[in-house]
Amino acid sequence: MVYGYVRVSSRDQHEDRQLASMRERGIPVANVFTDKQSGKDFDRPQYQKLLRRLRDGDTLIIKSIDRLGRNYDGILEQWRELTKRGVGIVVLDMPILDTSKDRDLTGRLISDIVLQLLSYVAHQERDFIRQRQAEGIAAAKARGVKFGPPKILIPDGFSEILD
Repeated sequence: MVYGYVRVSSRDQHEDRQLASMRERGIPVANVFTDKQSGKDFDRPQYQKLLRRLRDGDTLIIKSIDRLGRNYDGILEQWRELTKRGVGIVVLDMPILDTSKDRDLTGRLISDIVLQLLSYVAHQERDFIRQRQAEGIAAAKARGVKFGPPKILIPDGFSEILD
């Protein structure tokens, strides 16, 4: 069986581009699992459901490695776990990361080297996102922006009514 995995980081992001790639590959809609959640870890409902479904000889297709996750060690661990189980992995944006074809030692070596590099880049991008977010929050606070709900003013005489 061939399965697809699609992930966006938040509810307001759209997965259309990734879903179109899955349709182009002829993956049935029922075999595409989609999460709208951060890639910081692999505790995602649809990803976990997909893991339970994958069997030896199946193929998992993802658009790009950062859609699988953004945690260096986690990506490498998931990759090893899946390939050890006999699942072929195809990364559409990086054809060299196609374990469904070259399963010999040289093919695995090349895939492992490229995977480590791309996992590192995905992890670094996650760190940059957090850094940019923290800088943006600090700059907004410096401009006097208040975060959270507005303060509720207590009307005059409230404590007398309360008693």
